[in-house]
Amino acid sequence: MSHQYRVRNHEEIHFVTFTIVDWVDIFIRPAYKQLIIDSLLYCQQNKGLEVYAFCLMTNHLHLLISAKLPARLSDIIRDFKKHTNKQIIKLIKEENESRRDWMLYRFQYNARFDDRIQEYKVWQDGYHSIECDREEILFQKLDYIHDNPVRAEIVSHPEHYIYSSAINYAGEQGLLEVILLERGFISVKF
Repeated sequence: MSHQYRVRNHEEIHFVTFTIVDWVDIFIRPAYKQLIIDSLLYCQQNKGLEVYAFCLMTNHLHLLISAKLPARLSDIIRDFKKHTNKQIIKLIKEENESRRDWMLYRFQYNARFDDRIQEYKVWQDGYHSIECDREEILFQKLDYIHDNPVRAEIVSHPEHYIYSSAINYAGEQGLLEVILLERGFISVKF
């Protein structure tokens, strides 16, 4: 991972993206999407993860996140990716998955090139962390995250995509509790 994209200030809000190897469209079935939501919720409740925005697309996840001290954001991310890697493989094997053999082959193939991975590698290395230490950057990333499903032509309005925090920012309850960002770095929980 490039030094430029490492987490330096773990309390600062960071824009991060996690991408599936070979851009495999894994998150098209509800069970896989729910796994990610449940894992983020667990990290919020048990590991000190603070979520300000998220959007789960078919093959990647965008987040605006930080960590409550003494938690370290890089540790939370490492644990999240390790856990979801194992659970996605388990779901592929258990679910009625028409692409099972192909996906397992792709994930097994990618694991061959990484000494740290034993059998299957689901996530690409790294997470391209960008520290959002200025309001301009923060709100540009927030808009980028929420507009992702609109740009992909999945929905016509960001708040209509349920696997995103755009609904929270529209004043409704989303799948996850997020800390709403307001201009001037003032935040409130919703």
